[in-house]
Amino acid sequence: MSRTLSVAVESWPIRGVFRISRGARTEAQVVVATVRDGAATGRGECVPYARYGESVDSVVEQIRGVADAIAGGLDREGLLSALPAGAARNAVDCALWDLEAKLSGVPAWKSAGLAAAPGTVTTVFTLSVDTPEAMGEAAARNAARPLLKLKMTGDGLDLDRVARIHANAPDTRLVVDANEAWDVATYLELAPKLGALGVEMIEQPLPAKDDSGLLGLERPVPVCADESCHDTATLDALAGKYDKVNIKLDKTGGLTEALRLRAEAERRGFGIMVGCMIGTSLGMAPGMLVSQGVDLVDLDAPLLLAKDREPGMRYDGSIVYPADPALWG
Repeated sequence: MSRTLSVAVESWPIRGVFRISRGARTEAQVVVATVRDGAATGRGECVPYARYGESVDSVVEQIRGVADAIAGGLDREGLLSALPAGAARNAVDCALWDLEAKLSGVPAWKSAGLAAAPGTVTTVFTLSVDTPEAMGEAAARNAARPLLKLKMTGDGLDLDRVARIHANAPDTRLVVDANEAWDVATYLELAPKLGALGVEMIEQPLPAKDDSGLLGLERPVPVCADESCHDTATLDALAGKYDKVNIKLDKTGGLTEALRLRAEAERRGFGIMVGCMIGTSLGMAPGMLVSQGVDLVDLDAPLLLAKDREPGMRYDGSIVYPADPALWG
């Protein structure tokens, strides 16, 4: 029996409103690719992202465009050239990983070359953009979490936001994500002050298309590339600008390339962060394989949803447990 590839669009309500510098939303739209081979089924989830020129419709079209090739035996290696890095390839790639595990009985972590079964990781918990007062209150509610990630806007209130958060969660480690909203002058002004407030890392302070200002810049707080780092091919342009890279499967185009990106980034001396878009546990599960032993993990998306899929991954506070094979891998 030949393999079949199908695609579905799902909407998952977010708990409250999630805001970053580029806008706000109240639901997460995810696209799920399903590959069937006889009685075995593999699934992969992705999140189309407008910042990268993607829409739900465009991603669905891309996935449907490789259906015949999948039926003809296209594998993960062939997929790397059949689709560009991005959300569509991520969904199909992760579905193929899942299918391989279901067909062979060999868990995905073994196929990925991990030395041991994945263990738990500690994730950041993200506070979306709001007034300094509201973000301070949110920090107080989450003061027991070991790591908070703070979304910033570049509107002149970011230092006040972080000061209030640090005051209300003094024992919590902090990372800041500007989502391209700052300029060089803002970084130079804020970084030393944020470091004094316990901020350990600043994610993507400058626009990806105009981040050359980081070259040779003294960085009192380490800088991590997010929008500037997609796959292995983008690493050359990051040298001298960034200290760390944020690996997201929706940017790399799946687990296959994410594992290669991590290995090459580490070889070049970059610190590693593993991140996510806002999706369900199905989208987080493959990221757990990349997250083992890295500097920083941001796989908190299911905690931001009003509900997760069943079965989902287990979250105990900020501790994330690897997926059960019934979910993925």
